[in-house]
Amino acid sequence: MRRVAKLSAACIATAALALSATACGSTSSENDKSSGSSGDGKGVKIGLAFDVGGRGDHSFNDSAARGTDKASKEFGGSVKDLTAKSSDTEADREQRLSDLADAGYNPIVAVGYAYATSVDKVAAKYPKTSFGIVDSVVKAKNADSITFTEEQGSYLAGVAAALKTKTKHVGFIGGVDVPLIKKFQAGYVQGVKDTNPKIKVAVQYLSHGSDTSGFASPDKGKEAAQGMLDNGADIVYSAAGSSGNGAIEAVNGKKGAWAIGVDSDQYNIPGLAKYKSSILTSVVKNVDVGVYDFIKSVHDGKPLTGNNVYSLAKNGVSLATSGGFINDIQPKLDAAKKKIVDGSVKVKTTP
Repeated sequence: MRRVAKLSAACIATAALALSATACGSTSSENDKSSGSSGDGKGVKIGLAFDVGGRGDHSFNDSAARGTDKASKEFGGSVKDLTAKSSDTEADREQRLSDLADAGYNPIVAVGYAYATSVDKVAAKYPKTSFGIVDSVVKAKNADSITFTEEQGSYLAGVAAALKTKTKHVGFIGGVDVPLIKKFQAGYVQGVKDTNPKIKVAVQYLSHGSDTSGFASPDKGKEAAQGMLDNGADIVYSAAGSSGNGAIEAVNGKKGAWAIGVDSDQYNIPGLAKYKSSILTSVVKNVDVGVYDFIKSVHDGKPLTGNNVYSLAKNGVSLATSGGFINDIQPKLDAAKKKIVDGSVKVKTTP
């Protein structure tokens, strides 16, 4: 099992203020579904509360699903999936987690920052149940906060964009203007500017504040990307959940343009196969690894707790090489990665 770093108490406090999530939303059971395999009596009964978009978003939620499915297959047992909708309230989120706990699911994985308050409240009521939350830091003693250095992977994407753009104009599309997505923006812009300060970076968010529709609106992603392309951008990076699928579609429609995917290696996602010739690379966020590690720890009787951070140095985030489109610039990307890992480059977490 991959070992992960523990944040200091000071860092946890900072992270708690800074985090929010990539494809996240809320929780009322809009698309509840269960999947699983029969166990041998020693398996795990996993409750999985997805963010908006749920299983099949080709991005953030699907990465969490891969980790859960791997654990279920390896350890036996069953999985219950519940999917959030953008109109959910805090009461909806609490109810979903409580329903899973009441039904005996343990561990329970909450996918996305919107569940942070709910996890703290519900975990306190079910002290014998282990909770995991992706992309936020919670205080509950029986919870594993699974977080990532998204800004570091995004920095490398910025370097790649700067080296590949022909028009010296690139774009960034964020799903919702929350702190977590701004980490993606900050890293990407810094990577571009550190490589070539003369390159223009256009930035657009699809929704704002508590409106999480920007994570599940491919039409909005497509429109935003098309606008950037029309204005001269030839590379568009989206950190917007399933909305990014629309952006990739738009980019595929313009000769010579490139899309940069997020969370999953989107070049290899079957649902995006017809666009893969336009996917330069993806900032892979190994949510599946974090989720798997958590479930395994519960299965092994030693549940992970606290804030477990998956960094670039530990391959928690990376830049996909599928398609071979960045092979020609790989030495420069490797050099940029080395500088981040050895600390000579400090990547910003805010724009």
